[in-house]
Amino acid sequence: MSEKVQKFLNDIPAARWAALILVASMMFFAYMFVDVMSPLKSLIESTRGWDSGVFGTYAASEYILNVCGFLILAGIILDKMGIRFTGILSASLMAIGAGIKFVGISEWFQATAFCDWLNSWWVVMPGSAKMASLGFMIFGCGCEMAGTTVSKAIAKWFKGKEMALAMGLEMAIARLGVFAVMWISPLISEKFDNSVVAPVAFCAALMLVGLIFYCVFCVMDKTLDNQHIAAGDKVELDPEEEFKVGDLGTIFSSKMFWIVALMCVLYYSAIFPFQRYATNYLEVTLHIEAAIAARLFSCFPILAMVLTPFLGAFLDFKGKGATMLMIGSIIMIICHLSFAFLLPAFPYEWLALVLIVTLGVSFSLVPAALWPSVPKIIDEKVLGSAYCLIFWVQNVGLCLVPLLIGLVLESTGGYLAPMLIFSSFGVMAFILTFLLKIEDKKKGYGLELPNVKK
Repeated sequence: MSEKVQKFLNDIPAARWAALILVASMMFFAYMFVDVMSPLKSLIESTRGWDSGVFGTYAASEYILNVCGFLILAGIILDKMGIRFTGILSASLMAIGAGIKFVGISEWFQATAFCDWLNSWWVVMPGSAKMASLGFMIFGCGCEMAGTTVSKAIAKWFKGKEMALAMGLEMAIARLGVFAVMWISPLISEKFDNSVVAPVAFCAALMLVGLIFYCVFCVMDKTLDNQHIAAGDKVELDPEEEFKVGDLGTIFSSKMFWIVALMCVLYYSAIFPFQRYATNYLEVTLHIEAAIAARLFSCFPILAMVLTPFLGAFLDFKGKGATMLMIGSIIMIICHLSFAFLLPAFPYEWLALVLIVTLGVSFSLVPAALWPSVPKIIDEKVLGSAYCLIFWVQNVGLCLVPLLIGLVLESTGGYLAPMLIFSSFGVMAFILTFLLKIEDKKKGYGLELPNVKK
């Protein structure tokens, strides 16, 4: 009998944390690209002929193909082909989509016959917006696929170790991209004579860097698999454990899956669509310039970045995941109601900053508890598909809500109704956290228990 490998690559702290930094950096660049145009809403409307409805359609386009079924396919690809193939595919899709979006908003594209043809049909949507939306759709496929792939990669590399802390750090690094782009995008735009193109080009180039980083991670992951093979252990695609499409029924029949998925879509529908409009909301509510509003909102992920790793560590060693979800939902409700009523009545920048940073606390509590809890309720063999199906349900909301907010904003001319809509999502998410806690207590999934095994 061959001697078993005593120490695997992911047993070496420096190696597993290096792997985390590589995959988290890719998501950092992705989050930058997602929100690169959020601080430029007013500028792109004045230079490209967009309005709030068009901007809402563009924002929703990131999720359209995912809602149409791509994310379900992505889950099957992830569970059948593994994290290396799927990660490289997703990073490539993000780079291609970013390139198309860059072309769509460029000045020279406006003068092409193809843009004229795009302008000639569905005239409410300019040709630049149609091309940018196409690129954002392709990018969105890669981004959501990458999110699920990274989650499964962390679950693999940190199984029985600091999983929640690792997922918390990955989310913190990714959210740093939101902070960075809220500062960098307006600065690059001003540096290049109020250009919309320059910030998008910069962030599109970073997507290529992210692809390179993930390729380096794949080399490390292949080494880890080879060590397990040498030790006689089962690896990700062992034939006896290989994913079958019929296994999706296991996920769909899980009551806990649906509670988590619905809570996820409601919570994130009050966060990510709000990010698209937050700069403009602060601009019109506080009567300040867009660049100042963007810098103000850049503080949103600050506490989330700081707290998420600590909350992940708390979850690893102390537990209380379901309780954290409840508290996070309550904070989100309070913040959006304050955006609806309190800030317009007292339009002070310091008050806006307090509310924005407090919302960031919610955005650290919920994801820090949510994603490490999924492996507790879903079999590891179908974990990739479970993550993708949760993301798919989430994407339905993320696709429809920006459209809804854009239409409501156009019809009402103010942000009161949109903020009330966001608040209502929080109320429904809070109700689902009660159901989650009841089901966990009944079935014993261990959501309130620590992750680290003593």
